[in-house]
Amino acid sequence: MQIEEELAGFSPKQDMLLTIGVFDGVHLGHKHLISQLKEHAKQQNLLTGVVTFRQHPQEVVPPQTKLPFLTDLAERTTLLKNEGIQAIIPLSFTYELAQLSARQFLTLLKKYLRMRGLVIGPDFALGRNREGNPNTLLTLGQDMNFSVIVVPPIMINDEVVSSTAIRNALADGDVKKVHNLIGRSFRLCGRVITGAGRGIELGFPTANLDINPEQALPAEGVYATWAYIDDKAYQSVTNIGKRPTFGGNERMVEVYVLDYHSDLYEHELKIDIVERLRGEKKFDTLKELKKQIAEDVKQGRAILNSRGRN
Repeated sequence: MQIEEELAGFSPKQDMLLTIGVFDGVHLGHKHLISQLKEHAKQQNLLTGVVTFRQHPQEVVPPQTKLPFLTDLAERTTLLKNEGIQAIIPLSFTYELAQLSARQFLTLLKKYLRMRGLVIGPDFALGRNREGNPNTLLTLGQDMNFSVIVVPPIMINDEVVSSTAIRNALADGDVKKVHNLIGRSFRLCGRVITGAGRGIELGFPTANLDINPEQALPAEGVYATWAYIDDKAYQSVTNIGKRPTFGGNERMVEVYVLDYHSDLYEHELKIDIVERLRGEKKFDTLKELKKQIAEDVKQGRAILNSRGRN
C-alpha cells in the first residue's frame, strides 16, 4: 500500500502530537491551530507533526473538483517549518487512501508516526465517507488510546478564516482582504521566461513568469508588488491578465522591476502582491498604454514607499 510505503520513510524518535490537513495557504486559521498544537505538545513532551497531502482530497473524492492552490507543497512546507513544526509528513492522497476507514488510517499513524494525539478543527473529518468527524474521533481515541483536541476556528469580520475565503477574495482582486486572512502578502513564484519583448518597446521591460497553471491567481489587473531577486527586495508593478491591447488570450504574469537593469532570464522570482492599482483595460493606442504604465509605476512606487514590506 502506497501510504504505508510513504509513512515508513519517517522514523520519529519520540511520540508525536499530530494535526492533519492540506494547510493550503498556511493562513491565520492554520496558524491558530498550529499554536494550540505546539502548546499541547510542549505540555506533554511530544513532537509536533503535520500530516499534509500532495493532492487536495477534493481532486480524488467524487465529484473530483479541481481547486487552484494557494501555496504549492514546497512553499507550504517552508511556511509550516517557519511556524516551528518539527515534522512535516506529505502523503499522496490516492483513491486507495480515501477508501480507508478512520480506524484504519489512524492505526497507520499510530504505527509509523507514534501518534499520541490529534489536534483538529470542528469541521474536520477523515476516513471513508468523511466518517471520522470530531465526535467519532473522540470515541476512537478512547478505544485506541490517543487524545483528541478540538480547536475552534478564528473569525475575521464575522467570517471564518479559510482557504476557500482566500480563493474567493483573490478572484475578486481583494488582496487587502487576502492579506488580512493569511497574515502576509500573497506570494507568487516562478521562473523568468522569454516574452514577446513588448515591454522593452514601451520602455518598461517586464519579466514574464512561468507560473504553474494550477496556481490560484488574483483577478486580472495591475498590482503594486515586491519582487525578490536573489533574496533582495525590489519595488515592482505586476500585470496579471491577457494583454487585451495586443489581442492576447493567454493569462500571463508580467513583472516590471523598478530600478533594476540586469537580465532576469531564467531567474527564479518571488512576488509579494501588496495592492491592486486597477483592472485590466484595452487601450486604443500604444501611446495611451505607455502613459498609463508610467502612472501605474508612479502610483505603485508611492504605495510601496508608504507601506514598506510585511
